Amino acid sequence: MKNEIYGIRTVLEAIESGQSIEKIYAKVNLSGELFNQLRKTAKNHNIPILKVPLERINKFTTGNHQGVVAIVSPVNYHNIENIVEDVILSGKEFFIIVLDGITDVRNFGAIARTAEAAGVHAIVIPEKGSAPVNSDAIKTSAGALFRIPVCRVAKPWYTLKFLKEKDAKIIAITEKTDTDYKSINYKGNLVLIFGAEDKGISPQLLKMCDLKAAIPTKGKTASLNVSVAAGIVIFEAVSNV
Repeated sequence: MKNEIYGIRTVLEAIESGQSIEKIYAKVNLSGELFNQLRKTAKNHNIPILKVPLERINKFTTGNHQGVVAIVSPVNYHNIENIVEDVILSGKEFFIIVLDGITDVRNFGAIARTAEAAGVHAIVIPEKGSAPVNSDAIKTSAGALFRIPVCRVAKPWYTLKFLKEKDAKIIAITEKTDTDYKSINYKGNLVLIFGAEDKGISPQLLKMCDLKAAIPTKGKTASLNVSVAAGIVIFEAVSNV
């Protein structure tokens, strides 16, 4: 399900033609006018470029790769601003999920499956430090990643700023609070943020939240798997609307 394309000009033309690129691998110390153009274009499209040794590039292909290989995403990425504006114009309230630093593809796929089933309008992921949208993620999502818009952004805090300007209530799901998730009013434009299991939600994003909510546990296990937590809170939010 995942394809590679190689060669600086080929990758550049793929981006400019609207192809969704997951990431670009570039040889360390690669330079030149054409590569600089590729780097600028990739930045404008929120496509990460990873600098790697030549040996890593050669593992992808023995063709004339010119030090560049791109991974083509099996899904098309969407623009969060356009999605939100369309929902508002339709007279509805939007429901957005933000995933901060979730790198496990199975957790990502499971959350996408739940979100799509609950009618969430979009999932926002950071350009860097996020699980790839690959065949494992799509399989775990039961194909939901083909149906729910995924928005990849360079600066999640900037996206939250935009959503705040659209009157969104931003809620962090974190164990670092005593507020029970069932006590929250989820009505209105809603954004739920879920963080990585090891680090949680970044302090920068936590500062932008209106509320924090936790799922109480009764056993000795202090927290739930993030995909399980997402399922519980997402459907609690839906039932409150």
